[in-house]
Amino acid sequence: MATRIAATMSRLRAEGRAGLVPFLSVGDPDLATSRDAVLAVAEAGADIIELGVPFSDPIADGPVIQESSQRALKAGSSLPRVLEMVTWLRARTDVPLVLFGYYNPFLRYGDENLARDARSAGADAVLSSDLPPEEAADLVAACRRHDLDRIFLLAPTSNEARMRAVAEVASGFVYMVSVTGVTGARASAPAAGIEQLVMQARAVTGLPIGVGFGISSAEQAAAVARYADLVIVGSALVRRVFEAGPAGAVAAARGFVAELRRGIDDVTKS
Repeated sequence: MATRIAATMSRLRAEGRAGLVPFLSVGDPDLATSRDAVLAVAEAGADIIELGVPFSDPIADGPVIQESSQRALKAGSSLPRVLEMVTWLRARTDVPLVLFGYYNPFLRYGDENLARDARSAGADAVLSSDLPPEEAADLVAACRRHDLDRIFLLAPTSNEARMRAVAEVASGFVYMVSVTGVTGARASAPAAGIEQLVMQARAVTGLPIGVGFGISSAEQAAAVARYADLVIVGSALVRRVFEAGPAGAVAAARGFVAELRRGIDDVTKS
């Protein structure tokens, strides 16, 4: 069946522009504020939203998202709370929602239970940042049974064999990590070599390619939008929400995503 992500990508192609994919940790600074911030970024122009499922040992993340995850856990966030938020959000927005987390919470919840409950809540995809395609058979099968897209990561070190392995199990889009190392905003746009990697990935999969890790400004987002189908922004948004404090978090999220949206839309894709 056609998914919300597929419909979104079809619309973006027709409009000739790249999509914007913000990431927010669910529960930071608290569950209610986080919920309102997610809705705000949907209204501000997000095309797909990644909902960070907090985990106690987020090894792929830098300090900004690590600390955000810890704050979310202290505020009572968990995978069941994330699913509750998805239900609330789905009643208010049609923007596709991706459950972005580590496999430990997903495994404890159960692959089949996760796929069933995520679909029932209104989620559109699952991304487990530490689950390689070779070990993902159970989760992939459960997601397929419940019509959930499966997002997988590629890295700057990924060779053609890894790209093909991801292409066999992924759907929705492929997430191209723009730098080696952990998440975190960088001062400059991803290196030119990432554009070449995106082209290589397109040679083995027809899925859209999103590029993330390190994008921290509208200018950087615009640069990536010239060659990627999706621009993914996490740490820079999470940092702005934290720095604004609970009272200003929603406005900060809305304003930054609107700024990124304008930067991307200024780029005319050929």
